[in-house]
Amino acid sequence: MEGKVNTKAELAQNYKELKGYQLAFESAMRIYELSKKWPSEEKYALIDQIRRSSRSVCGNIAEAWRKRRYPAHFVSKLSDTDTEAAETEVWLDFALRCGYISNTDQMQLSDNYDHICRMLSKMMTNAESWCK
Repeated sequence: MEGKVNTKAELAQNYKELKGYQLAFESAMRIYELSKKWPSEEKYALIDQIRRSSRSVCGNIAEAWRKRRYPAHFVSKLSDTDTEAAETEVWLDFALRCGYISNTDQMQLSDNYDHICRMLSKMMTNAESWCK
């Protein structure tokens, strides 16, 4: 085993162990808690959109994990994940502008999604080390 370098993919046994997934899940749950207090007229607009996109980040990470046999599929699913994270950031901006969340909550959650996007970018750049 001398000289063998463990990749992050070898260290993680499943997608739930990935720091990006954990941060995405916690962020989606925070969004859920915050959005429960938003006006009912936002139910089918902002609330539905932000909950779907934030949860999709988690779902797409899980799907990407299962597609590691195929680097192109893996990268494609991670790209979808990145898109959903960016969409969530847009909805957070709307929530802030509408006065539904505080500056602190918006900044913290946006920072979380920016961090997730950076993790995804590194995974896409080094897809071969993540794929079987």
